[in-house]
Amino acid sequence: MEDINYKIVVLGDAGVGKTFILNKYVKGQQPTNNSSTIGIEFATKTVTLSDGGKIQVQIWDTAGQERYRAITTNHFRGAGGALLVYDITKEKTFENLTRWMEDLKTAANKDVVMYLIGNKTDLVERQPNSRKVTREEGQQFAIKNQLYFEETSAYRGTNIVQCFEKLIEEMYLKRNLQITQQEQQQQNTQLKLIETPMCSKC
Repeated sequence: MEDINYKIVVLGDAGVGKTFILNKYVKGQQPTNNSSTIGIEFATKTVTLSDGGKIQVQIWDTAGQERYRAITTNHFRGAGGALLVYDITKEKTFENLTRWMEDLKTAANKDVVMYLIGNKTDLVERQPNSRKVTREEGQQFAIKNQLYFEETSAYRGTNIVQCFEKLIEEMYLKRNLQITQQEQQQQNTQLKLIETPMCSKC
């Protein structure tokens, strides 16, 4: 197992289902307390990658209320991945995505991997008229901002594991690519030093 933690933040407006998403992935169940998250909560999970490797992931559940925004944004620091969540039955939560994304980019790693989640498909299945944000609108936003995208139901567990697995794999691949590039740069620097002739008169 690698000794480096992979930090993921789950962000979005209050009530979009962030805590449900976290609990479904980490514990396979719904939270026992359905009240809004106050400040910050986090959980850890050991993840087995497609190549058989294992890593430790920290997943931070952030409060969506405006009064906690300063605290929430501060905890974006060091995040290599993020789930940007909105409620497909509440248009306002979709409209606020841009601000959440800007806050994340300001504080998180510059190469943070982002996954856009349109949550609560179970509500739409029960009441089709409750949908306020179409899947196409979510896809267009994701394409425009270069995000991965999926619609989910945290209540039923639909697509939750798949989204996390895809996000973590991309974080892992990106980190390995960065390490390879750094090693290549070091090798190039060493070669230049070797190739540069020493001047006895300098």
